[in-house]
Amino acid sequence: MKAPQIVLGLSVAALSTPSAQAQLRPPSVPLVAHDPYFSVWSNTNNLTDSATNHWTGKTQALSSLIKIDGQTFRLMGDTPTALPVLAQTGVQVLPTRTIYTFAGSGVSVRLIFTSPLLPEDMELMSRPVTYVTWEVTATDGKTHNTSVYFDASAALAVNTPAQKVISSRTKAGSLTALKMGTDSQPILAKRGDDLRIDWGYAYVTAPPSGAQFALGPNDVVENSFVNGSKLAKDVTGPAQAVSESDAVAAVSLNFGKVGTRTVSRYAMIAYDDLYSIQFMGRNLRPYWRRNGTDANALLTKASREYEAISKRCADFDTVLMADMTTVGGAKYAQIGALSYREALAAQKIVADANGQPVSFSKENFSNGCIATVDLIYPAGPQMLALTPSLLKASLQPIMQYGASSRWKFPFAPHDLGTYPKANGQVYGGGEKTEDNQMPVEESGNLIILMAALSKVEGNTQFADQFWPTLTKWADYLADKGFDPESQLSTDDFAGHLAHNVNLSAKAIVALGAFSQMAGMHGDTAAQAKYGDLAKRFAGQWMESAKDGDRTKLAFDRPGTWSQKYNLVWDNLLGLNLFPKSLYESEMAFYKTKLNRYGLPLDSRREYTKLDWTIWTATLTGNKADFEAIINPVYTWANETTARVPMTDWYETVSGKQSGFQARSAIGGVFLPLLTNQAIWTKWASLDKNRPANWAPMPTPPTATEIVPTGENKADVIWKYTTERPAGDWFATNFDDSAWASGPAGFGGNGAPSVSSRTPWTTSDIYIRRTFESNGQLPAEAVIYGFHDEDAEVYINGKLIGKLEGYNTSYEGLLPVPAGAVKAGTNTIAVHVRQTSGGQGIDLGIATIK
Repeated sequence: MKAPQIVLGLSVAALSTPSAQAQLRPPSVPLVAHDPYFSVWSNTNNLTDSATNHWTGKTQALSSLIKIDGQTFRLMGDTPTALPVLAQTGVQVLPTRTIYTFAGSGVSVRLIFTSPLLPEDMELMSRPVTYVTWEVTATDGKTHNTSVYFDASAALAVNTPAQKVISSRTKAGSLTALKMGTDSQPILAKRGDDLRIDWGYAYVTAPPSGAQFALGPNDVVENSFVNGSKLAKDVTGPAQAVSESDAVAAVSLNFGKVGTRTVSRYAMIAYDDLYSIQFMGRNLRPYWRRNGTDANALLTKASREYEAISKRCADFDTVLMADMTTVGGAKYAQIGALSYREALAAQKIVADANGQPVSFSKENFSNGCIATVDLIYPAGPQMLALTPSLLKASLQPIMQYGASSRWKFPFAPHDLGTYPKANGQVYGGGEKTEDNQMPVEESGNLIILMAALSKVEGNTQFADQFWPTLTKWADYLADKGFDPESQLSTDDFAGHLAHNVNLSAKAIVALGAFSQMAGMHGDTAAQAKYGDLAKRFAGQWMESAKDGDRTKLAFDRPGTWSQKYNLVWDNLLGLNLFPKSLYESEMAFYKTKLNRYGLPLDSRREYTKLDWTIWTATLTGNKADFEAIINPVYTWANETTARVPMTDWYETVSGKQSGFQARSAIGGVFLPLLTNQAIWTKWASLDKNRPANWAPMPTPPTATEIVPTGENKADVIWKYTTERPAGDWFATNFDDSAWASGPAGFGGNGAPSVSSRTPWTTSDIYIRRTFESNGQLPAEAVIYGFHDEDAEVYINGKLIGKLEGYNTSYEGLLPVPAGAVKAGTNTIAVHVRQTSGGQGIDLGIATIK
């Protein structure tokens, strides 16, 4: 890679490292951090105070015990409650590792969780394997017989505890691997936010020396470790619900006699999701699987490379912590360490049809959107600073979509769908209307990120493939960006706002950034055109935005203010569109508005965004200014009662969480790294990934309806009732003559994708209709349509499947079983249950090719 040529406008490198570094009490501690589905955290001060959780808050228990001279203690997990706890003496969160320390009964213990998300190695970053290491040392001069126990709950492999799981042993080279997964394996069947994976398989393994393995109920396996020298025999059999079986995969490791010389053992926990993302109807493999690697090969390789990877992670953590301390001080470095895995674990790296990496983020604890542009924007600094190739992998699919015939608007899209299905925008008006879009926001975001990437690489090769599209968006900003109409921005929780001054600043900076790119692209006419326009707009902005000692929230709202975080790119890209005096006056005003836990986002409310606050802190490049803004953020992280993976949206007075958690947006914390040329250059030059030759965006499949829906027909009539019917309402001979009749679809409360010809706003609806068939359905026939939320589907009186959650567009939902449809008259019956938000139902039968 060509050395970065970026001109950095800030200099906070002079910030010193405090001689005595206070240790941050994390709101939540990352243990296993790989992707939105494989993400396990501890939400309490001590690892034994509670069960571990998925980032959504649902229990996904990991447990560990240690036996010292016959006495067993808990190290992780809140059970068995009868066992004493080995005293925890500390916890340290580093970029790729979390280190807990314990002491008692003559030994000290280090328990280390390593998720090797090393930025220079996308292959390794994509591997869903976390190492769990125990290091035991005698502290009393004696030797102690020691062994440890580790288990992982089958809850790792289900969305809800009612789902049934099967467990088995397999061999991975010399390793014994314990495997757990649902019996149904509904691959990529669900989409949404508050969901956990229920396909693929969780694995637990360890090197064979001194290791024992067991599958079975948690209490049986744990008790066998506590009360004996051997783990219980496997208890496996027919699939059982996790709530009934409490199944775990467990390993015990014998340390032998431990003296003053440290003894170390490790286990691995992994998850093979088989297929990770659906992109325009094509199911994509995880990137690590692109060359045919399977789970057994993954585990074998991960074990073989344990020593080397552990050293690489330790070295990486040391260097990155030093660099973050250099640019921001010790408190900033600890915030960065806590953010590192959280941001990357909100994304999934998969392989396209050419085996090239594409990455999809999930809008966690928000609306579940996938590849949201205004999440890629705040996440961008982490990728720009440490792994530019990952930013390319993130931009490629959304840029392909924005440049395709599917996207018909003159501005950039917001998203690609709802995770894990990237089949087209669902936010706002989706692909249908301009309602509730973010036209200035997303167009500005993508142009700025493209410009920053071009600056890092010293060329516009990545941007060149999308040049006509980027030009179109620049023209949109030239026309609509300076004084934005009433619209949403990335801070959409604050609602629509017209004449948004910070959004205007983004548009101006984006025009300047496009001018800079045009010069690199060799288009001097465009460089002059957009550069002159950006300068003219910047001058007008200075006149219109100024309100005494600060700038306004909106051009027409004197007496207001907002953080102007979008201006950071004027400095970082060396555009020099705005005077330094602007940054100084803004910062001086911000410091008068600080609350205990930080700087409010704007004058409307006391909440803030953590990512934007850190961007704002860099505006002047002054150490005192930076620390004035950062220190309250550190205090908040240390004191907040929101014990969840660090939120980026919280109240600056109470410290309470306003919303959001575990999001890739927290990658914005790394923007201060971009203010130091030497550090930026060093990390970017280490990026050994060389993604290129991406596959074209897949052509979405076409549905051919056999039994029509109301998607394109207004005369598809169903019988329906919103009262629970008596008897077998789904049977072919059920008398539905008293039910009402109405055309499909049914819905209300803002269901985004169904034509609500028949209103439905109650909690339940039961619908029935008949159709004629010759009984010869194609083998690939599926139930096709839209559902929001859970639905049960019957054909001719037999339940053929259940649909959980909701979808956001018409699509194939369930296979139609062979023989379900007969020659003559058939009956399809559906029950839908609604809990909150929009609702709707419209189903038929189709083939999809």
